[in-house]
Amino acid sequence: MSGLLGNFVTQIGILVNDVEKVSTAYAEFFGLEKPEIIVTDTEDIAQTRHNGVATQARAKLAFFDMGSLQLELIEPDHEPSTWRDYLNEHGEGPHHIAFVVEGMKEKIMLLEGKGFPLQQKGEYTGGRYAYMDTFKELKVIVELLENDKDNGEE
Repeated sequence: MSGLLGNFVTQIGILVNDVEKVSTAYAEFFGLEKPEIIVTDTEDIAQTRHNGVATQARAKLAFFDMGSLQLELIEPDHEPSTWRDYLNEHGEGPHHIAFVVEGMKEKIMLLEGKGFPLQQKGEYTGGRYAYMDTFKELKVIVELLENDKDNGEE
């Protein structure tokens, strides 16, 4: 049986109210170095769209590499976003599981055709992301990540 996206989860995203505090707790718990907190790109670069509408939403992020899986801590600002909506509705905790894909537009269309609407998408340095609304069925959002190919062939 073939799945819609494969079965290799690359990341788990967790929403938090205070990324500094929670990243310190994760670092101490797992005996890891506390990662640098980064802020998502500005609107002109990110081109973030939430429910089809442009938004200035940004978030503070901390990434922990845990073997084959990355944990992403996300502290959203108060602009409209899937992060803010989810945090307001569900509180702190897991938000998404992410998969690396090729052919982002095709994967979005495939999932939308199966009844999983695009919730938010945007760009980041080196690629793009899309959050698909799979919560009703999977109890978590699915994020698609597509990284730009950097093999010198343009």
